[in-house]
Amino acid sequence: MPIDSELLIDWFESCARDLPWRRPECTAWGVLVSEIMLQQTPVARVEPIWHEWLARWPVPSALAAASQGEVLRAWGKLGYPRRALRLHAAATAIATEHGDVVPSDVDTLLSLPGIGAYTARAVAAFAYGKRAPVVDTNVRRVVARAVHGAGDAGPPSNTRDMADVSAILPLDEARAARFSAALMELGAVVCTARSPRCADCPVYADCAWQKAGRPAYNGPAKATQKYAGTDRHVRGLLLDVLRGTPEPVWKASLDVVWPDTGQRDRCLDSLLVDGLVEQTADGRFALPGEHK
Repeated sequence: MPIDSELLIDWFESCARDLPWRRPECTAWGVLVSEIMLQQTPVARVEPIWHEWLARWPVPSALAAASQGEVLRAWGKLGYPRRALRLHAAATAIATEHGDVVPSDVDTLLSLPGIGAYTARAVAAFAYGKRAPVVDTNVRRVVARAVHGAGDAGPPSNTRDMADVSAILPLDEARAARFSAALMELGAVVCTARSPRCADCPVYADCAWQKAGRPAYNGPAKATQKYAGTDRHVRGLLLDVLRGTPEPVWKASLDVVWPDTGQRDRCLDSLLVDGLVEQTADGRFALPGEHK
């Protein structure tokens, strides 16, 4: 096996970060909430919000009973707020169609609204100990280096990436699930993109990248994400206004957040289209489900 599962799992058992969604008492619902929140958001920002959500909505039906506006308020500054609405929709489906229990198999998880290939497999593996290839940016980087000897992973390919990871998973279900978590942890804290800590790597001796002399990545350049001044930035500013007031606001209260009228209006329109903002009968603006 290109990556020694014994070495990697032993390292994970002794060195992994103590994260609340990894603890034995964490429910499958807690794992699902964490996986949605952790998409494109660092652990340090997610952990306090995750604790608040699980205390407030300990089961899917509790979240389903909340309004979309309440959910968006509680999402706070995690970013990409459509994730909050997707989680609300998934909670509703779990409560009504699955007896308030998060499904354990990948196909049923995929049938839930807003649950994609990564999240379905992550929940199956991390909540239920299933053997499922869990592929995120960190895992792709580890496999690219340790297995293929490349400096980093190229553009994602769902089919290729799934096959790559599936090929190195232990056959035993429980060990495969631990191995998946360990792969992800290794990429997050040791085999990082910019400054890999190769001296601390448990699979250093067998790493194909190390054996090849750690060649630089020479594939397609990755798109860098800027934030300031983007539509995502402006959408966030508009949502901040609505989260900060219990009552609907007139458009004048939104117009002050950004000077470019065209961009501001385009962003407000996109929030309406996405269902993140609603317009009341008298023409004011509010978070969804709170005012008619």
